[in-house]
Amino acid sequence: MKSSDRREITIIDYGAGNLRSVANAVIKLGYEPVVTGNPDKVLAARIVILPGVGAAADTVHSLRELGMEAVIRRLVREKRPLLAICVGLQVMLSETEEGGRHPCFGIVPGRVKRLPEGQKVPHMGWNQVKQRTSHPIFQGIPDEANFYFAHSYYADPSDTSAVAGTTDCGASICSVLIKDNLVATQFHPEKSGDYGLRIYTNFLRLAEQSQPERRTRQ
Repeated sequence: MKSSDRREITIIDYGAGNLRSVANAVIKLGYEPVVTGNPDKVLAARIVILPGVGAAADTVHSLRELGMEAVIRRLVREKRPLLAICVGLQVMLSETEEGGRHPCFGIVPGRVKRLPEGQKVPHMGWNQVKQRTSHPIFQGIPDEANFYFAHSYYADPSDTSAVAGTTDCGASICSVLIKDNLVATQFHPEKSGDYGLRIYTNFLRLAEQSQPERRTRQ
């Protein structure tokens, strides 16, 4: 990516706790991301990253307050490159059971559920990701490589064709979800060492290759 285009990588700022670590990971790869809560700037970006820490319902509320729900829907509808992390994955589903039943964005049909009884909750630390597809997001990453997780709920998509990676934590959960140019991970790539950086590298390379036209808010 040319230096003049680096500003087109935007990280959505809605107060997520891992915002700075995500930005630092992208900077480490040689990019200069813009961190913003402005919907117009997000729509003007070529590549968008949605970080995530916390509860899905709170995240949905925060994004809606900023006017980001329509933006995120448009990014997915137009098949623009979007990387969603942890709770960022969960809000893509129809609803969450966390704190009662709450609607999410419904971009991918399914429900966010609590991890199974009898398991250590939260699921925190390193765990393996079983690759269910040969998608380029996994280029250079061995099957069942370890990534860092920190969550008590998980995404259960109705459309299993969107499940690109799974992880065993008392149940086989969706840890990588892919829908067109939407890539979402339950784990935190920014906390997952070299393989986590490789996820970012692969996503950014795929995003650059897609070369979507720049758009402004309508």
